[in-house]
Amino acid sequence: MSKTVLITGATAGFGAACAERFAETGHRLLLNGRRTERLEAIAADLKTRFGTESLLLPFDVRDRAAATAALEGLPEGWRNIDILINNAGLALGRDLFAEASLDDWDTMLDTNVKGLLYVTKAALPYMDRGAHIINLGSVAGKEVYERGNVYCASKFAVDALSRSLRIDLLPRGIKVTAIHPGAADTEFSLVRFKGDADTARKVYAGFTPLSARDVAEVIHYTSTLPPHVCINDLVLTCTQQADAIYFHKDS
Repeated sequence: MSKTVLITGATAGFGAACAERFAETGHRLLLNGRRTERLEAIAADLKTRFGTESLLLPFDVRDRAAATAALEGLPEGWRNIDILINNAGLALGRDLFAEASLDDWDTMLDTNVKGLLYVTKAALPYMDRGAHIINLGSVAGKEVYERGNVYCASKFAVDALSRSLRIDLLPRGIKVTAIHPGAADTEFSLVRFKGDADTARKVYAGFTPLSARDVAEVIHYTSTLPPHVCINDLVLTCTQQADAIYFHKDS
């Protein structure tokens, strides 16, 4: 049965891969992102390949008023959200605490934590019993590492919010799943190192990281289980990564 899936940060990485995976299985998509032209291109491609019906929501999740207005303004035929994938998020900088940028901290907290809160709060009025919220965390939300400071803190917050949200929504019968990927070869490192492509490439040297498609497959799987089954918390890494810190890299 076709469902309506809202994906934040759908312009690249996990979000774009999720859009493709859910399109393949015949679902309708509410696609959010800041880059309108990129959203339009993705929607057109999915329409051509899969006949996917998409509605674009081009707003920045950090903007509370914009998030609220976008969801409140959904057309009548789109006012029932079956799956919400809170994917929008980023890391900025890899600095020691004392040397880190306050602007970077604000951007990470505003996007990774407050953005997730704004969109979820705005979407809940349109989610009925049996709906599913899937939050993208990180292995950095399970263990801290040097120079991870506020990025780790933001993903620990996603972990805590997912747990508390699951409890609060029990009476409404809404599932909450937190997915915590490890190293994945997306735009993540390029953004983290602010466009320094050489440094970003070195992050993945010596091992085979996850792909965006790998993560999208797992996210999709969690949404296909029977109504009485919920995967609460799932950590996903490549075979050469044990956790947020330990890797076995090829020599």
